[in-house]
Amino acid sequence: MATSQTQRLFNVISGLWVGSFFTIAFMVVPTLFSGLGDRQVAGIVAASIFKYEAYLSVFLSALLMVSANYFVRQGFNHYRIIRWILLAMLACAIAGAFILIPWMNGLRDQALFAGLPLSESTNAALFSRLHAASSSVFMIQSLLGLILVWRSSKIQ
Repeated sequence: MATSQTQRLFNVISGLWVGSFFTIAFMVVPTLFSGLGDRQVAGIVAASIFKYEAYLSVFLSALLMVSANYFVRQGFNHYRIIRWILLAMLACAIAGAFILIPWMNGLRDQALFAGLPLSESTNAALFSRLHAASSSVFMIQSLLGLILVWRSSKIQ
């Protein structure tokens, strides 16, 4: 595949991936919480969506980093900074997928096992702090994604 076609594919994949962040954050999750009568069920469904998004992000950021390395070797030096952006996005995805989301899910499962809604469990405050951290990481990843798409679509 010619390099210009590979770069276009890079742009399409990164654009769709970053677009999914905003679709989930501003359309899917708010619809879940407004459409489902039970906030706990909405939270469980949203957590599952964010978990799969985090796994997808780990995969795609690694794949795009390999592609960016290829472009740098081909002499496209503007991909040097893109590699750093992707590395930061990978770190966000790893933090979400393998630290924050499993920890939050464990707290939710403990509450459900005890027959309590999470908001009434002894771990409610910890869950709230983890949720804030997870939301911050997702927001940082989303902003980095915008920078990624902006920089990768730059005409050379």
